[in-house]
Amino acid sequence: QVQLVESGGGLVQAGGSLRLSCAASGRTFGIYNIGWFRQAPGKEREFVAAITWSDAGTYYADSVKGRFTISRNYAKNTVYLQMNSLKPEDTAVYYCAADRTPRTVVAVLRYEYGYWGQGTQVTVSS
Repeated sequence: QVQLVESGGGLVQAGGSLRLSCAASGRTFGIYNIGWFRQAPGKEREFVAAITWSDAGTYYADSVKGRFTISRNYAKNTVYLQMNSLKPEDTAVYYCAADRTPRTVVAVLRYEYGYWGQGTQVTVSS
């Protein structure tokens, strides 16, 4: 099993920045990808960014490319999501997720992730 705990959410004005953290524990040795997803009220959960655990390859949704940066601290089993130039449409609950299935490409679909954190609220005011 893998346990994930997100932190760092909050209220910020448009144009501001936040950094989310996702701390992983448990059977972290088998993690292949860590992803960030978000879910706004009334909308489906959508992919935001992902990082491969071994070589830190990254992949982003078009809506956040150039504004968000995903990174990982291997020693601390922690993944970060640096969010800059935030917009009101970025308002959502942000979830991190872990994928322990061996893959040749980064996982970007919800069903590819078997472990999820509890989520952290990000609210961007206009």
